[in-house]
Parts: sequence; structure tokens; C-alpha cells
Amino acid sequence: MTVTPQYQPGPADRTGAPATYVFAVCGADRPARMDPAHGHPGGGPLRFLAVGPLRAVVQDVPAEAFSEAALRERLTDPAELERCARTHHDVVTAAATGGPTVPLPLATLYLGDERAAAALGAEQERFRAALDRIAGRAEWAVKVYLTQPGAGNGNGNGAPGNGAAPSETLPPDAPSGTGQGAGRAYLNRLRGARQQREQCQERALAAAEQVDSAVRELAAGSVRRRPHGPEATGQGRTQVMNAAYLIAEERGGQLARTVGRLRSTPGFDGIEIEVSGPWAPYSFTDGGVHAGHP
Repeated sequence: MTVTPQYQPGPADRTGAPATYVFAVCGADRPARMDPAHGHPGGGPLRFLAVGPLRAVVQDVPAEAFSEAALRERLTDPAELERCARTHHDVVTAAATGGPTVPLPLATLYLGDERAAAALGAEQERFRAALDRIAGRAEWAVKVYLTQPGAGNGNGNGAPGNGAAPSETLPPDAPSGTGQGAGRAYLNRLRGARQQREQCQERALAAAEQVDSAVRELAAGSVRRRPHGPEATGQGRTQVMNAAYLIAEERGGQLARTVGRLRSTPGFDGIEIEVSGPWAPYSFTDGGVHAGHP
């Protein structure tokens, strides 16, 4: 993951004045203060900053610790990146419990409240449109996998299943016997294994389209992303669909029933459907609505 801070260090960094870290933008109908247990260590309490008729969830943080150079160094450490991302997500999630909330990208910083309010205020119409769109709705992630032998049966419980894809390769000593007959048999087995893999992949893609079609009927919006590779999914399964859906809060139970029905559909052996949520709708707010440069 590459993080580009929305922040350009300047002379103000050396004055000792804190930088303003912006987590999200929400409506004006919020309590006076945020939960002080959240936020980046070393920073001040979370608070709201007026942005015209809207409110930004912000925190004062040490400018020297959140400069572009400092962040680039810190966020090359996977553990530090995870900690910062988790803190950012926790604050956004806390803000979203109070109503529609537009998350901003990780490491969105400004040299003071005045610059933050000016930059965010220039985008307030886009923020208002995003808030209207996500009101009463949440994001759900739905992923579909083709499982390998012993990796799962498509119900998400990790139990051995049937109908999974065959092994990618045959053993090195697969040819048996001697002569052209043995070589031809080996090639036929290799060809048959490849055809079976292709059939399994086609079946998984068809299942993914069936899942997408069924969930989109419940959703106000959807986003399909490039599937993750084995470094993210682990060995033993291949991700064939990676999608997010914007679904009304009261339809969460309907989503669960729809996915349950799909999991028991004939032909879904060896297909795993993974659902997570509800989340703050990161995928449906114009990428968090990037708000200019400080």
C-alpha cells in the first residue's frame, strides 16, 4: 500500500504549531465532542471543525511527526502502517455511528484549521451530495473464491468440500511405463487436468456473476475491483470476485438470507462466498472526496 500524504511541509512546520489531521466530514447535527479515546497517539482530543454548514472530524497532531518525510518513513513499516490505518478507520467508524460520514484518505493533513476549513469548504457541495447519497446506507464487502481441495466447501467454515479445482500440476514422475504410449497418456492426463481447471474457473466466474446480480438487486450502488492474488487470499483458494455494495441499513438481514440461499445453490460446490460489513461507505463517497492541497 502506498500512502501519499495530502500535505506539503513548509515553514509553518518549524514553528511548533500542530498540524490539523482530518479524518472525515459529516453533517452539522453531531454532539459537541468526539470520544477522546480515539485518535493518533501524541495528538490532541478529537474535535469538530466547522466547514460551512458541515463539520470535519479533526485532531491536532505534532507537525514534525506527521510531515511528509516523517510519514513516508513511518508508513514503510507494515506494522506502523497498519496501526495508522486502524486508527484512521476506528475514528471514521465512530463518527459514522452518529450519521452519514464521508471518510477522507489516510494522512489528510493541513497546516492549521484555517487551511483545512478553506480546502474542505471548496468541496462542500460534493461532500453534501455524498452525504445525501449514503444517508441510511452502509457498505458491505462481498468476495467470491474458488477453493482448492481441503480448503473449504464454499460455506466459509473451512471444512473440506467437493467439486474443488484440481491441483495445478501433476507429479514429476507422472509418466508411467515406457515408449510413446506412456508419453501420450501423460500428455492426455496433463491436457485433461488443464481442461478441468479451465472448467472450474469458468464455473467460478459464472457463480460470481450470479452472486453479483443477486446482491445488486438489494443495493443502491456497487463497485467491482480487481481480485486479490494469493499473497492476500492465501494458498488453496482463488478470488474471482471482489466487490462492494451500498445497501440500506434495514436490508442487512435480506443480504444475509440472499447469500445463504446462494451458498446452497446447486453447482456452488467449491465456491466460497465471503461477506463482511456493515462498514462506513468508503467506496461510495468519490474516493473520500479529495479536498485539494493545504
